[in-house]
Amino acid sequence: MATTTMRSVANGACSVRVWESGAGRALLYLHGFEGHDGGAPFLEQLAAKHRVFAPEAPGFGESSGIEQIDGILDLVLVYRQLVEALGLGKVDLIGHSLGGMFAAEFAAICPQHVRRLVLVSPFGLWLEEAEIPDFLAMSAGQLARATWHDPESAAAQAAQRQITNGASPIATAVQRASNLAVAGKFLWPIPDRGLQKRLPLIAAPTLVIRGASDKLIPAPYGEAFQRLIPHARLETIADAGHTPQAEQPDSFLAAVEPFLMT
Repeated sequence: MATTTMRSVANGACSVRVWESGAGRALLYLHGFEGHDGGAPFLEQLAAKHRVFAPEAPGFGESSGIEQIDGILDLVLVYRQLVEALGLGKVDLIGHSLGGMFAAEFAAICPQHVRRLVLVSPFGLWLEEAEIPDFLAMSAGQLARATWHDPESAAAQAAQRQITNGASPIATAVQRASNLAVAGKFLWPIPDRGLQKRLPLIAAPTLVIRGASDKLIPAPYGEAFQRLIPHARLETIADAGHTPQAEQPDSFLAAVEPFLMT
């Protein structure tokens, strides 16, 4: 059964809400810019074989302290303190979207804490030949069309309901604006904070996953992550956009579980 707790980190500067479920080897999941996935079907399925910890990043939902974070290194140190406070040792680390960028930075800077790394549709690079669209300026409808293979599908609708958690349209719009403002702190004006130079430092075996219909992170970015991270593998999931773990959870788990079990 899942539990949710608040954890104080960074000497009390940040309060982080952590969703926890399952038993077994520790797995840390870092969510994307759209918000926390706690309770999503793919996380529940991962919790059948792993002890899953899914923190809500500072500035999202009930987690606080984003104003105390000046850059990506500060955030990585927040996650390091969280992992150490929870006594997790080496974790299997999955990061999606914005959380994929955070996960890659964490693996490069804190290699002692990462056993296996899975990057799902990660931000963090900038390629002149394949520019990432300015999703921060998109309307909700434009963003949905860019994010999902089929925004009207049952999986996409269920994932969006999971994140909004029954909030009113006005509250949902306010929360979306707040989430994008936090994401902009790390991704604006372009999502490049020098990660390209640090990716070769990642020592953990790495699996990069992208959706074939992802309109936010073009295909060359998956190939660049694979090329820059030593011995990384790249998997493309059909009929999925920027959030393959929600749109095609069975295909996602079929790629991830064997990788994590090695």
